[in-house]
Amino acid sequence: MIKSFIALIISIIFVHMIYIGYVRPEASALIEMAQAQGLSSPREVVVILKDYEQEICFILMLWGCFLITTNYREILKTKYLFSVDLLEDKDHNDGDLNVNNIIERLDKQIPKDCLSSPLVRTLRSSLWRYGATRNVQNLSDAIESNLEALAVRQDSENTMIRYLIWAIPSIGFIGTVRGIGQALSQADQALAGDIAGMTDSLGVAFNSTLVALLISIFLMFLFHQLQRLQDSQILDTQEYCEKYLLSRIR
Repeated sequence: MIKSFIALIISIIFVHMIYIGYVRPEASALIEMAQAQGLSSPREVVVILKDYEQEICFILMLWGCFLITTNYREILKTKYLFSVDLLEDKDHNDGDLNVNNIIERLDKQIPKDCLSSPLVRTLRSSLWRYGATRNVQNLSDAIESNLEALAVRQDSENTMIRYLIWAIPSIGFIGTVRGIGQALSQADQALAGDIAGMTDSLGVAFNSTLVALLISIFLMFLFHQLQRLQDSQILDTQEYCEKYLLSRIR
């Protein structure tokens, strides 16, 4: 939570510095040059990006990318565990697992940053259940309940990402409403023959929506890739438990 908040603060500072240092001064210079020549605002990138709605969208995009890549990293750094037999116990035959020894070995041999991985948590919880009951059905139920809890936890962790993907287009639409409102307030000037102000205001409306939708599409792609990895993690955990744990007991 603290890392996420720090990432948000850094995103705000980084994007705002770019805007006040380059985007807005450059956009203002281009607009003033066009107005001096009696032209409407040019369709340059900095002009499209200059408004506050676009700045907020970029801040939220960077924050969303941080949240998504953090989850990516947590999944990928423990992926190698699925190719290792963590339950191998040369001192005991199949069907006679020494639960305490296996759990102790898991705690000692697995790196600390991997102990909280879903696979290790599922194995420890299931082994404790089996060690207490010596019942295969209870072991199978423990695995299933852990997988369900993992799915719920992943869905809960994705809540903020979903909110950002929804919020970014909404912020763009706020810019649309603001721009259209400004354009309507300048209708008298347009009727008098000066349409520059109205076209600039309509530019604010459409630019904010365009940028917000493009950012939302980009984040949506990253999020769907994350969901694919998370679903794969659940399936890999289930297959691992069946291959290395249940097969040793049945």
